[in-house]
Amino acid sequence: MNPVLKITDHSRDSAGLRYVYPVVSRRAGGVSVGINLNPNNACNWRCIYCQVPDLKRGTAPALDLVLLEEELRGFLQQLLHGDFMQQHVPEGSRRINDIALSGNGEPTSAAEFVQVIALIARLKQELAMPAHIKLVLITNGSLIYRDHVQQGIRLMAQHNGEVWFKLDRASEAAIQRTNDINISLKKVRDNLATAIALCPTWLQTCWFALDGAPPAVQDENDYLDFITGLLRDGIHPQGVLLYSLARPPLQPEAPRLAALSAEQLEVFAERIRALGVVVKVSS
Repeated sequence: MNPVLKITDHSRDSAGLRYVYPVVSRRAGGVSVGINLNPNNACNWRCIYCQVPDLKRGTAPALDLVLLEEELRGFLQQLLHGDFMQQHVPEGSRRINDIALSGNGEPTSAAEFVQVIALIARLKQELAMPAHIKLVLITNGSLIYRDHVQQGIRLMAQHNGEVWFKLDRASEAAIQRTNDINISLKKVRDNLATAIALCPTWLQTCWFALDGAPPAVQDENDYLDFITGLLRDGIHPQGVLLYSLARPPLQPEAPRLAALSAEQLEVFAERIRALGVVVKVSS
């Protein structure tokens, strides 16, 4: 394991475990205990800014729930009662903020998704973890129409759960260009509305330069129109998590991408805030 964790390193094998990995999260503001349900590097999307090496199309493999429980229990005990924080986490970030289902692909593609949520909830209770520690699902939202995914998200809501729903762009052409997926905007909206109805949900938006240019004004307007439509229909996300690139993408488009400055992000954030929506920015 690296001596000290950094926000620029979200390596999934930093703890030498199959499913569990720690990161210092910019957006979470502390240590996020990651759970990687896609150790096969398979996802049903292919975002051009993705940092997963050897990414391939597919779904999560069958999970070893016994091993996952063993790894998660052991690692949480290290964080709560061992010297892991002092040895590996920068001063100022030595708090457990959340347990996050993220990893190297779409976590809701795991057939055992509900069992994983139940396992985490049981361990949080068993280890008497502080009440503020969240259970976060970081998702592209595309599989939320499935009954067992909704069952898992509903269970999350009972255990301080939060959904971070990917919305990088808000037109079908821009979604195809950014996430390399053909999906209707109506489907995105329907899935998002379902998530919001089941559990507190944030929009997670990666804003970056492509071929030397920031997102077009049309991209901004499409995004604002999308949110305006949600609010008009009584669909209220918790807010927007707006961020740019902190780590090098590992997709073929990588040379074409660049991070935006904090100032550039703030300009767009202010346009979103003008709609009455909370925005948290991390450059």
